[in-house]
Amino acid sequence: MFNTLFLQSQGSSLSGMLPFLLMFLVLYFFMIRPQMKRQKNEKKFQSQIAKGSKVVTSSGIHGKVVDIVSSDNTVIIETGAGKIKFDRTAISMELSKRYQPSKGKK
Repeated sequence: MFNTLFLQSQGSSLSGMLPFLLMFLVLYFFMIRPQMKRQKNEKKFQSQIAKGSKVVTSSGIHGKVVDIVSSDNTVIIETGAGKIKFDRTAISMELSKRYQPSKGKK
């Protein structure tokens, strides 16, 4: 009798945990995994920034990368107001590759 009660209580605890496990899996595949992928792509983008690239910072400043200082992980961006030093992580997107007009199409 004790063995049957013990086995029944184990089965009910597994079925009680099943909704929590399913919620965790859904949370992982729809929220955590895409965020990790986004962070990985952004880190890769920031490491590939080169001189001459037209970029936009996270604060909305548009400019052109003039110099890259690899020792302290900063870039110097030339804007209409002058040259400004930014951290690489402050660059949010590159415009020189994104908005190139197509040649020959009208």
